[in-house]
Amino acid sequence: MATPEYYPLTLNALVNACNQKSNRNPVVSFDESTVLDAIDGLKKYQTAWQSNAARVPKYEQHFDKSLNLVQREMSIICLLLLRGPQTVGELRGRTERMYSFDSLAEANDTLQELQERKLAKQMARRPG
Repeated sequence: MATPEYYPLTLNALVNACNQKSNRNPVVSFDESTVLDAIDGLKKYQTAWQSNAARVPKYEQHFDKSLNLVQREMSIICLLLLRGPQTVGELRGRTERMYSFDSLAEANDTLQELQERKLAKQMARRPG
């Protein structure tokens, strides 16, 4: 969502994207077979697809269509998958490149909608 001009991605580009070190917590180091296993799992749920139209296979996410999500919902799910549990304020601030929420209330309403669909879960308050 943040860089649509680069999609779909080759396996090499996808591995590099998964392993980027900037703005990533936790830092990971996946190999091609691990990424291919993940893609195969996503394809089973029809949330990713593979195109063989080019000289090398390319991959693209498809979860927004399979789950019938709008951009504001996708942006929150992307961040939750990337960074794990976050506050509403953190999500609102970090989604700026993908979707600009007008207010904290709008971001909270979107989270409530995702919770109703069992796509997000509010966690109990923790120290720190």
